[in-house]
Amino acid sequence: MNLTNIRIVLVRPIYGGNIGAVCRAMKNMGLEDLALVAPRPETDWAEARQRATHADDVLARARSFESLEAAVADCGLVFGTTARAGLYREHARSPREWAPRILEAAADSPVALVFGPEDRGLSNEEMTPCTHFIRIPSSPAYASINLSHAVILCAYELFVAAGDYVPPAERSPEATSQLRERMFALWEQSLRAIGFMNEEKAHHMMLGLRRVLARGPLTRADARILMGIARQTLWVAERYREALNHPPTEDHSEE
Repeated sequence: MNLTNIRIVLVRPIYGGNIGAVCRAMKNMGLEDLALVAPRPETDWAEARQRATHADDVLARARSFESLEAAVADCGLVFGTTARAGLYREHARSPREWAPRILEAAADSPVALVFGPEDRGLSNEEMTPCTHFIRIPSSPAYASINLSHAVILCAYELFVAAGDYVPPAERSPEATSQLRERMFALWEQSLRAIGFMNEEKAHHMMLGLRRVLARGPLTRADARILMGIARQTLWVAERYREALNHPPTEDHSEE
């Protein structure tokens, strides 16, 4: 799903470094549209570029607006972020809850996610153009979240909900039943060889080992590694038995 219709709006950002960090967060999650509302004249743009790290293109494309209304004028829905409760903010939902609605609306028109300045967040007046409110779940001991962190948390939920990420698949297929049985036979043989279990307890111990290895996927590559360990254990056990049966003779040649 295309995320180009998602716009991140920063209202009166204080620190250039945070603007750059937001650009990096956006790039991580496939977002490109950044709007800055009334950025400070003394903004350290060199610091912003430094913190943008490989997201200079997002920073270079960022547009500045004099007001929030102008920044979201072409947007269908406007989501304001807030860490505070209170009048008109009680309908806030988490980014995860809003993500499907945001993506649905973004299929037809731009959707804005609005973040307030680092020190105070969005004022009640600045919440006026917002059609919906987002509150990121956090500890009540300290609910305020760093600006770039708040952006990436919201962007992450959108990226995941969009379904664009495909996790890497296991390159080795699941071990076959035949291969598993060969592996367990080798392990039983090697564990007996080193005295880990005796004849009476072997069946019980092997059932336990089977349960352990059944808790997660066991690929053909995994099985072969475990079989290699068992074979090496058998080899060492055999060498040990040979050493016990044929101890080195004492050398009396110099006596």
